[in-house]
Amino acid sequence: MRSAIALVACLITTPALAHEPLPLGDSRISTGPEAGKVFACTTRFGGGGAHRVGGWIRDGMWYPGEKPEVEGAVSWPDAKIEIRVEGATRLIQGNALPSHTTGIFPIPPGSTAHSYDRNPNRIQAQSVLLRLPAEPRLAATPTCVPMGPVGIAISGVWIFNAFDAMGRDAPAYEILDRCNGHPQRQGNYHYHDWSPCIAPAGHPVDAPVGWMLDGFPILGPYEADGRAIVNADLDACHGRVGPVRVEGRVLEMYHYRFTLEYPYTIGCFRGVR
Repeated sequence: MRSAIALVACLITTPALAHEPLPLGDSRISTGPEAGKVFACTTRFGGGGAHRVGGWIRDGMWYPGEKPEVEGAVSWPDAKIEIRVEGATRLIQGNALPSHTTGIFPIPPGSTAHSYDRNPNRIQAQSVLLRLPAEPRLAATPTCVPMGPVGIAISGVWIFNAFDAMGRDAPAYEILDRCNGHPQRQGNYHYHDWSPCIAPAGHPVDAPVGWMLDGFPILGPYEADGRAIVNADLDACHGRVGPVRVEGRVLEMYHYRFTLEYPYTIGCFRGVR
């Protein structure tokens, strides 16, 4: 069976999600599967990330509505991603450029964002070639989450884990653009948490907004009735079994969910890798 997902560029017409104060994810890194935490392959961290802690972080909480963002609206007309099934494989090819506009990177000196985060990296095209199982299987034991990519979004953008190079809550500390993205040292533009720019308007709530590296899909942070999904709705790997619309069929299957609270994407890999 062959199928393709056609992507529509998502123009940014809405601001980043504004929500209530959130518990800071610092120290929520574990050495095994644990709900609300990340089972990390790396537990020793160096430097990097934002150089100054903003006033929106206080008393063990962070306040998204008070945090600045990287300004700008840079278009990426050469962005491309193709997702198709070939036999037992889901083949994902692209160049890691986003199908939506981004902020200006490197972060311009003199900007409010630069006073907290001097991110000097430029967004650069990358070769993407993933061969994932089209019918992923649950592993007997969950496995840890690495630094770097843990999945890829249908916008063509890499999905990273929840923490920065210092092991801190990345969405809380790092200054991101209005799509909740930024580039790392090699130029990989990526998300650490939910982005309002991942999918085009009208994207079905039960359809994947990305695929994790074990082959299981990840869906957005809202139920069909509009309720935000919380950690208590999910297992230790930040997923659950439920209906997912894949290649035109609604299947009852395991899937991950974005949430607005830490760990935002996944806590561990539930599938065979």
